Amino acid sequence: MKYFLAVICVMPFLFLSACNDSSQSNQHLHFVYNFSTQSLDPHRDTSYVPLRAGVTETLFKLNDETLSVDPWLAQSFEQVNETTWRIYIRENVSFHNGKLLDAQAVKQSLDRSIEENVGLRSALRIKSITPEASSLLIETTIPYPELVNELVHPNTSIIDVTADDAIDQKPVGTGPYQVTSFQPGSNIQLERHGAYWDGQPKLDTVTFTFNEDPGSRTMALRSGEADIVYRPEIEMIDTLEQDGLVVDKAETFRVHQLTMNLEREHMQSLAMRRLIDSLINREQIVDGILNGYASPAVGPFLPSFPFAPAYPSDEEEDLADLLEQDGYEQVDGLLTKDGNPVQLKLLTYSARPDLPLIAQLIQSDAKQVGITIDIQMIDTPEEYMASERDWDLATYSNLTAPRGDGGYYLNATFHPDGALNFSGVEDTALTQMIDRLNQTVDRDQRDQTTEEIAQYVDERVINSFLVHPSTNVALKDNVRGWVTEKSEYYMITKDLEVL
Repeated sequence: MKYFLAVICVMPFLFLSACNDSSQSNQHLHFVYNFSTQSLDPHRDTSYVPLRAGVTETLFKLNDETLSVDPWLAQSFEQVNETTWRIYIRENVSFHNGKLLDAQAVKQSLDRSIEENVGLRSALRIKSITPEASSLLIETTIPYPELVNELVHPNTSIIDVTADDAIDQKPVGTGPYQVTSFQPGSNIQLERHGAYWDGQPKLDTVTFTFNEDPGSRTMALRSGEADIVYRPEIEMIDTLEQDGLVVDKAETFRVHQLTMNLEREHMQSLAMRRLIDSLINREQIVDGILNGYASPAVGPFLPSFPFAPAYPSDEEEDLADLLEQDGYEQVDGLLTKDGNPVQLKLLTYSARPDLPLIAQLIQSDAKQVGITIDIQMIDTPEEYMASERDWDLATYSNLTAPRGDGGYYLNATFHPDGALNFSGVEDTALTQMIDRLNQTVDRDQRDQTTEEIAQYVDERVINSFLVHPSTNVALKDNVRGWVTEKSEYYMITKDLEVL
């Protein structure tokens, strides 16, 4: 059975006439993305649009095939001692304004990113950055073998912080395309960076449009207005392929999860968290909502990762006694505590259209056991969940191992200082395990510790993990050079072209 959410489109999708020009002499590509942003500040933007749009680059880049981390704006690196790293800066790289990239410019950019982004400051653990002739000397506050991996993060994008243009409107990066105009919440107009260091970009111009309505995104492609659509309407995938369009499907490192606010009374009960988790019909989410373009999740990591636990098979659990011990009882078909019916607020957002449908399914199943769930639609989940604490549950989607390692997700989600710790987790034993992981270099030991942490999270039901969705991208058959990356970081690249 499929669950449909009525969506009222406040603004019609605006098609841009410039997208029709795809001649060899002036190659233009129109890319439609499923999230919007009000700012292009790469150090603060949680949609990572500047990196995805090919405007900025980082010191290191994830190799999608090997899952290794390769130098990008860095030429190479060496670990001097447990807390000191030397990073050599790539030569002959210029910013969009013609200024050459050097160690001082990289330091200024990293300093700003740490100043502007509290979560990044916690993740990088940088004590000092010292520019040398052609390198940076970075000292961390603790032995931190994951520093290079963390410098893959889009919020560490390198920009010219001394440029005259407003960073949130026109960041000056080193990527293959530079911003010519930006309409917040609508689109970015890009043009080729003629002095790009890694070879001539093949496109002359790019329109990067934001549209959170999957139906509108899909129609833009079918009408010929768009060349590439990120996450088209799932129900239309077969039709798109029948129309002669290309649909690229890839397994990614993403999980849809049910985030639980542990600061709320009902979510502090392990019995209640177990009850909520037991209500989730993952197979129905996969088949009824995602049309099979997903797999059921047990924990945050894909089972293929060596650090994913071998979770015990699901067994029917009698939660009645546990709920009673926590003060819950059934009264006239309603689950109550202290005489009051249990009523929960569940947040969701439309940028991922499957999440509101999942929220409706959870709401329906919870009603069967006497729990009332009120669904609230929000626009920017990260901002709302961090600033407003009046909610109990939230459907959320996150990359759990974007660099082939679980450290980023575990730190961001379960460490008290984590940028994505919307649950408000403060568990001493869990924090100690994560801190131990952060100082572990040996790969096998890291995998073992990551597995232990994931098992600990599962036993205590710190969030519920729903499904691992695939990433679907639809494009015209004359587009070349597109790669659906597992990390979802790199989209508009120098290799894209329209024949």
